[in-house]
Formats: sequence, C-alpha cells, structure tokens
Amino acid sequence: MTRQRFRRRPDQAVTAVQLRLDTEGLVYRKWGDLQRAQAGDWLVDNGGEVYTVSAESFAATYREVSPGRFVKSAPVWAEQATRAGSVATQEGRTHHAVGDWLVSNQPDGGDAYAVSAERFAQLYEPDD
Repeated sequence: MTRQRFRRRPDQAVTAVQLRLDTEGLVYRKWGDLQRAQAGDWLVDNGGEVYTVSAESFAATYREVSPGRFVKSAPVWAEQATRAGSVATQEGRTHHAVGDWLVSNQPDGGDAYAVSAERFAQLYEPDD
C-alpha cells in the first residue's frame, strides 16, 4: 500500500468544544472498541458523527473559522485497506473493513485513524 496526500474539503467544517474540565477522563465505545479522552481533548461533531480528538492532534491539524466551528487545515496521508483489521489511534483502536481508508496526520503513518470509503470521499480530496 502506498500513502497519498489528501486535504479536507474546505466546506467540511466540524463543531468542537474543548473538554476544559477537571476530570479523570472519559471512556466510551466507538468504532468497535473502547476510546478514551482526557481533560484538554476536544469533543467533535463531524456531520452528526461525534468523537474525541486529542488536544495535541487537534491543535496541530485544525483552525477555527467561527466560534465553535473548525476546519481541518493540515494535510493527511491515506491508503485504502486491502484487508479488514484495526488501527491504533491516540484515543483507542478503530476497526476497519476492506476498502476503508487508513488516514494519518503524519506522512509516516503516525496519528492514524480509519474512515469508511463513502465518508472519505465526502470529506477529502487529493492534495496535489
């Protein structure tokens, strides 16, 4: 598999709020496994799909376009999965099917997550 560079479509903003709470964390089930968030992470609503993003990753990849609305401004690197499996994320593990996209915020595959093929086509475009 070869990673290709993509960018988020500019019309695909998310709504997000930072978890600025004195908390020992949040544990929830999503993408076939347990996910974890901690104080300072972000709770993101991406077109009705709600999940968390680590504070470090959010700061490095998103920019605010209006109060509470953000666009992913950093490029991503992605490749289609040739077999079902799971990928380790900063929040837990994400299970994926053949044809889903394995997306990372780093060219070497770091800071990874998985996205269905249909959703990937809606959210991303090649970054030539």
